[in-house]
Amino acid sequence: MTRYTDKVALVTGGTSGMGLATARRLLSEGAQVVITGRDRSRLDAAVKDLGEGALGVVADAADLSALDALVETVRERYGRLDVLFANAGVGIFKPSTEITEADFDLTVDVNFKGVFFTIQKALPLMPEGGAVVINASWTLHRGVGALSLYSATKAAVHNLARTLAADLAPRGIRVNSISPGYIDTPMYPEADLPAEVAAANRSRVPAHRFGRSEEIADAVAFLASAEAAYINGQDLVVDGGLVGSIPD
Repeated sequence: MTRYTDKVALVTGGTSGMGLATARRLLSEGAQVVITGRDRSRLDAAVKDLGEGALGVVADAADLSALDALVETVRERYGRLDVLFANAGVGIFKPSTEITEADFDLTVDVNFKGVFFTIQKALPLMPEGGAVVINASWTLHRGVGALSLYSATKAAVHNLARTLAADLAPRGIRVNSISPGYIDTPMYPEADLPAEVAAANRSRVPAHRFGRSEEIADAVAFLASAEAAYINGQDLVVDGGLVGSIPD
C-alpha cells in the first residue's frame, strides 16, 4: 500500500516498541518519518534500523523548548506535517499511597503536558486532512489499583482527543486516540515478567496472548489514513478483547 506517499509523519517516542513499529509501517507505505527520543545513541540506532526516509531528532516531550526545536526542524526539512502519532510516554506503577511528587510531576509532564504541547506546537504545520493519533491505554477503561496515576494521564489524553477533535474540525484535522492492551514492548516485556504475572495477564485476554507492536502500528496507520476520514474524536481499543470481554 502507498497510503502515505508524499506525506510527512512525526512519531514521538519512536526508538522502540509501538513507536518504532509505527514509524516502520508508515515508511513502508511511502511516508517520510521523523522520530524522536531522548537518548542520541538509541535514536541513531533506530534511524539506522528504519533506513532511508527516516529522520531522528533528540527531543524530550516534557521540554517545551525541545518541542519548539523539533517542530522547527520539521518545518525546515519538510515544510509540513500530515500525521502526528503522539506516542512518547512513561509508566510509574505504584499504589497511590507510594506516589511521590516527583513521580507525579514526571508522569503528568510527559504523558499529558507533553502530548498537549506536542500537538499544539505541531498544528501550524498541519494542513487540512491532517491526522493526530494519541497513544492512550486500555487502563483508562478499567480501574487498576497500582495504575492510578498512569491511568489518569491516559484518561486525560483520550479526553483531549475528543475535545481537540471538536476544536480542530473547522480546520479539517482529525484527532483520535488508541488504547493498547497488554503489548509486548521494551516498556512491558512479556519475557521479563514473573511467569505467574504473564500467565495471569494472558488469562484475562480472550485472545490468550500479548499483542505485538506491529498490531498497534497497523491500527495507527489506519486511523491516520484517508480510510478513516469519518472517524474523529474516538478511542480505538486494541487489546485482544481485554476490556470488552470475559474470557472462558
